[in-house]
Amino acid sequence: MICALIAGVFTGYPVAFLLCGLGVLFAVMSGIPLGFMGTIVSKIYAGILSNWLLLAAPLFIYMGLMLDKSGLAQRLLLTLERLCGQLPGGLALSVAVLGIVMAASTGIVGASVMLLGVIALPVMLRQGYDKKFAAGVTAATGTLGILIPPSIMLVFMGAILQVSIGDLFKAALFPGLMLGTLYILYILGVGFFTPHRAPVPSLKALDDVNKGHSDSLMLELVKNLLGPLLLIGAVLGSIITGIATPTEAAGIGAAGATLLAWITRKLNFPVLRDVVRDTSKTTAMVIFVMIGAACFSAVFKRLGGDTMIEEMFLGTGFGPYGLLVLMMGLIFIMGFFLEWIEISFIVLPLFAPIIKVLDFGFDSTGTELLVWFAILAAMNMQTSFITPPFGYSLFYLRGVAPKGVTIQDIYKSSIPFVILQLICLALIVAFPSIVLWITRI
Repeated sequence: MICALIAGVFTGYPVAFLLCGLGVLFAVMSGIPLGFMGTIVSKIYAGILSNWLLLAAPLFIYMGLMLDKSGLAQRLLLTLERLCGQLPGGLALSVAVLGIVMAASTGIVGASVMLLGVIALPVMLRQGYDKKFAAGVTAATGTLGILIPPSIMLVFMGAILQVSIGDLFKAALFPGLMLGTLYILYILGVGFFTPHRAPVPSLKALDDVNKGHSDSLMLELVKNLLGPLLLIGAVLGSIITGIATPTEAAGIGAAGATLLAWITRKLNFPVLRDVVRDTSKTTAMVIFVMIGAACFSAVFKRLGGDTMIEEMFLGTGFGPYGLLVLMMGLIFIMGFFLEWIEISFIVLPLFAPIIKVLDFGFDSTGTELLVWFAILAAMNMQTSFITPPFGYSLFYLRGVAPKGVTIQDIYKSSIPFVILQLICLALIVAFPSIVLWITRI
């Protein structure tokens, strides 16, 4: 089944139908009773289609798309450019800060990368930035939304691993900000030590940026940043303090994003129609993958596949951390070819039982181990967006990049940021308290 799945992925056939088709095919070939397939249907309905917690996913997707349509990101980038313009690498720094704010308020990687690619990448190139550095900053900062809560990936990982989505949001907050900080430090380093790659704009360029802005810089920053910050505070604050469940907080976020679009006079019927349609398409795509994965994994476990995987890993003779490195290495390699959705639904159910029985030498319950492992996997799977040859963010960026920026340039641009992500991953492995301290409060 594993070999057939790998071969099927490279045919380009939709993964959702591939998973479901292989599950049915191997069930028939193995003589599994038809009644067992009926239990899979019940499992899909009870565990996926009627799972109240998964309602958070379309609401968070709606929130991100509505904020994207409101034009807040464009105005905020111009304000940050005015604020950081005279610093070495100031424009790239503005893009990184905007990426962090968008990650915490939208969580939609495709929208973030394409938006930054349209409004920021051409400006950096006009100001003389090295195209590899500019493309890397744009692609990497746009992917932060998959890790920094509210993250769609964490919603589905909570459902897969049967752990609290609220705990995952809390646990991912500090690692996500830590990764964003590493990006900022790298950008500042490039600006100071190799200024030819990220030059300070000329006085004329700064005058052009400031032209047409009647408000003071601080007033404009408050106006453009206040709305997203209030929305982030309402969503994450209500979850962390226990006032609302993630699903209820997602409803708050969706309503807040609609209100912000109305305040900025961007809310109209065409915008609402596009947001609802894109939300439905994205949600349907993920749900189909979940249904296919449920069918595949049920047959795989019925045939003893989970026992085979567990014995194979435990039989290596590696200690707990050796097995963890092996798992992370497998997820990292899969990220070269698969998206996080496929990796999550295929790999996590197989690895979770192994993680729960391992002793990593620090005081934690089985549930805490799963939360820690989930954040490790999430950080690892984030690299799948910017690792060649099939990194989705790289293709998103290529679709909107200015003429002269080739796919080879974009591939090379991702390497420093992949290294930064692996450094952050290693820190979380070495110091689990980075993840767990906030969940214990």
